[in-house]
Amino acid sequence: MQAGCVDEFLQRVESEIENRRLLARGQKILVAVSGGADSMALLRALQGLANKNRWKLFVAHFNHQLRGRDSAADEKLAGRTAEKLRLKCFHGRADVKAMAARSGISVEMAARKLRHDFLARVARENKIPVVALAHHADDQVELFFLRLLRGAGGEGLAGMKWRSRSPADKKIFLVRPLLGMSKAEILAFVRANQLGYREDATNASNDFLRNRIRNELLPQLQKNYQPGLMKTVLRLMEITGAESEFAGDAARAWRARRQSDFDQLPVAVQRRVLLQQLTAAGVGLDFELVEQLRSVPGKFVSVSADLALARDLAGRLQRQPHWKNKFNADERTLAGRTGDAEFGGRKFQWQSEVRKIFRRPGKRAGAEFFDADKIGKKMILRHWRAGDRFQPIGLASPVKLQDLFVNAKIPAPRRRDLVLAATASGEIFWVEGLRIGENFKLTPATTRMLAWNWSKLPA
Repeated sequence: MQAGCVDEFLQRVESEIENRRLLARGQKILVAVSGGADSMALLRALQGLANKNRWKLFVAHFNHQLRGRDSAADEKLAGRTAEKLRLKCFHGRADVKAMAARSGISVEMAARKLRHDFLARVARENKIPVVALAHHADDQVELFFLRLLRGAGGEGLAGMKWRSRSPADKKIFLVRPLLGMSKAEILAFVRANQLGYREDATNASNDFLRNRIRNELLPQLQKNYQPGLMKTVLRLMEITGAESEFAGDAARAWRARRQSDFDQLPVAVQRRVLLQQLTAAGVGLDFELVEQLRSVPGKFVSVSADLALARDLAGRLQRQPHWKNKFNADERTLAGRTGDAEFGGRKFQWQSEVRKIFRRPGKRAGAEFFDADKIGKKMILRHWRAGDRFQPIGLASPVKLQDLFVNAKIPAPRRRDLVLAATASGEIFWVEGLRIGENFKLTPATTRMLAWNWSKLPA
């Protein structure tokens, strides 16, 4: 990329900022800098436009403490770069893995929450109204397929917005000036400006679904099906986003008028009316729940252990008074390499053995086999609880256990009788009547196998 191309890159960034009203002249901007090529390019572009627009830039770096020395090196690079540009740099750090374990969420979700909390706090304390993030067009396409595979609706498939409110503080805005730039264009800009940056080695690992989409799925689709995949998907996201925004606005307008013709609304608006109410009530979004509420007025649907909802003829959600779902809270902890126990009307036997040669056992009724080291020293037997998620073998990510029961056509009363087994940290590895957990299956690397047997006790 020659000097003219560098100027063209800056002109495109400035044009997007102006046309989309991302930033105002003379305002403070907190630039999130990870140390990677994308954020270094963003910082350089904004710095190159700062004088003309009278912006005052600040740098923020959050250390997730996930990659040891590499994470420390990322932090040092961000600090040195800010110092070289004579910009104030704010540093934050947290033990993401520990937070994920405590909260029972994925490392990715924990990292995102902690990072946004840090950025919002810095912006709030220093009266900075906007945080600039380095997401780009390739990120959008990856996100589209990630959400598509997870069954997202129109709002999710629309992807990231050029300007949105921070999930950690609604008074702080997030802007993404590079959202129209491809990764290739950003790397060319970085090389032309001789910008130092750090490469995250985990991006090459296919242990994460997003990386598999980036490294395997997208190259295959581009090579064998659609060479112009990025342009096609971005156009689809733009269309989906506009239509989703229209449905959302229509739902809000209808609710503001407090009309009672819910059944006459287009289906897309009906769904949005219910989704908006569920979000306001702090209920996780679930397509099946929305459809159950939408289809039959007045019928209460179990949402959690102490909450059941129905919608009236006017589309308003109603809580069932004094609702108490009868989830069975019994549980039993198992320990030791071998043993037997009774729980929930079943008898369990287990035995852990060292495996010198990998040989997968044959299937037989009432028996399963797991990687013992992945399960750990303790196991917990219990019943289904509200909010339980499980990743059966073959699935790319955990899903609601309730959805699996529905798909398997297991009657509602039977679901609460089934027994499941979880690790000491709470991750479910076995559910009676379903496939075993993906993360606990036997592999060629298995060194200790857990033989797991169960049978029903006589009535």
